[in-house]
Amino acid sequence: MTLDGRIAIVTGAGGGLGRQHALYLARQGAKVAVNDLTLAAAETVAGEITAAGGQALAFAGSVTDEAAVQAMVEGVLAAWGRIDILVNNAGILRDKSFAKMSLDDFRLVVDVHLMGAAVCSKAVWEVMREQRYGRIVMTTSSSGLYGNFGQANYGAAKMALVGLMQTLAIEGEKYGVRVNCLAPTAATQMTAGVLSEASLQQLDPALVSPALLPLVSEDAPTRAIVCAGAGHFARAYVTLTAGEYIGGAADAGQQLQAAWDSVSDPAGAIVPEYGFTQAEREVASAEARAAKAVA
Repeated sequence: MTLDGRIAIVTGAGGGLGRQHALYLARQGAKVAVNDLTLAAAETVAGEITAAGGQALAFAGSVTDEAAVQAMVEGVLAAWGRIDILVNNAGILRDKSFAKMSLDDFRLVVDVHLMGAAVCSKAVWEVMREQRYGRIVMTTSSSGLYGNFGQANYGAAKMALVGLMQTLAIEGEKYGVRVNCLAPTAATQMTAGVLSEASLQQLDPALVSPALLPLVSEDAPTRAIVCAGAGHFARAYVTLTAGEYIGGAADAGQQLQAAWDSVSDPAGAIVPEYGFTQAEREVASAEARAAKAVA
């Protein structure tokens, strides 16, 4: 079992995708802390794991409740001594077109998805840094990566999680903490009514969970975005095109318009190792143009 002896926390694991994540990690040998809003739901999944011969603990509480999350982390440490894996899965939907969406619903979705993941990640961060080992998975979405009608709040939160992942991966690297994103497509209570019945039948949440294994194993990558659904797996990237140097002439905007196709050309695009790659390349381009002009 690949994860034998590892300790995992899965949030929002009382049903749907989170339940499948918890069951899958347990089958791979991990001891699993099952979090959900209600203790009954968490205990049911924990009971499934123990009935199958695994080890699990149930914890109730919202991922936005810092005290409840801290109590869960302390409970896991008291029982098992360490925390190796955190799967930030908990989430909600409040879908409406942006014109009809209230700001309260926008804030609520961002709070659960983004702040919930930040709260849980913060709670395990020092633990993982001190033990010099950790695997954190953020749950992003194609709605964040590419947009989706009626999901401005959800899409904003899910893309924000990619940014959180990128930075935590950089900060955690020297401590052995690797951080990645999973973009699932699955038939759950959250997607009921969004997809056709035929599509939902193909999108068994159990077919997504195997995507976790490469992200939480000993040789896991970091800063990866894995898309998974219906047994299909792919990678998504945030890329930067080669671009064109235009300079600061008065008609720079017009020149950019004229060069738009070239600036947008994906040929030669890179995946930057960190955010300042953009600034470094821009300065290098300007310096190269200046040197050429002098020569």
